[in-house]
Amino acid sequence: MNADADRLQVKRVLAGDTEAFEPIVRRWQGPLVNLAYRFCRDPGRAEEMAQEAFLKAYRSLSSWRGESTFSTWLFAVAANVYRSQMRRIVPPSVNIDQVGEIADPRTGEAPVEQSDRDRAVRHAVMRLPAKYRDVVTVFYFHDMNVGQTAQTLELREGTVKARLHRARALLNRKLSTTLTLPELQEES
Repeated sequence: MNADADRLQVKRVLAGDTEAFEPIVRRWQGPLVNLAYRFCRDPGRAEEMAQEAFLKAYRSLSSWRGESTFSTWLFAVAANVYRSQMRRIVPPSVNIDQVGEIADPRTGEAPVEQSDRDRAVRHAVMRLPAKYRDVVTVFYFHDMNVGQTAQTLELREGTVKARLHRARALLNRKLSTTLTLPELQEES
């Protein structure tokens, strides 16, 4: 139903009814802010990035050809905006004294807490090269399949699969000394 409503509202906007874009924003604001948050990890910045994505989508609405669902096109526009903005952001430096150490379960210390594990995984993902980080962010953190990830990032499915494979290997190597990551293991 959303696909039909999106298509109808896009036609209305393109015909001059600018207020028809408001239901699109209401329907997709949460998912776009969520996706932006996965890129930047800052709630305020995520909202700003989502607004920028909606503005870009509104301005380029006539470029949506209807070959894919509007949401796929919108997420592709948003992902491009987010990647562009993230390239301009200098990562903040962190004082080493403020960083807690993650317990190593092999040493007999306390088990790794879920929040420590999540923080370590997020940190490792953010340290991946952009081409791997983007694929992991969209595929895992936004729960898209390979086809949707490929459309969103404007890549071929084979490229997405290869980057996911390489990203998993990089993450497993980076995190293997501290964490066990069964969800990043490839299914046989």
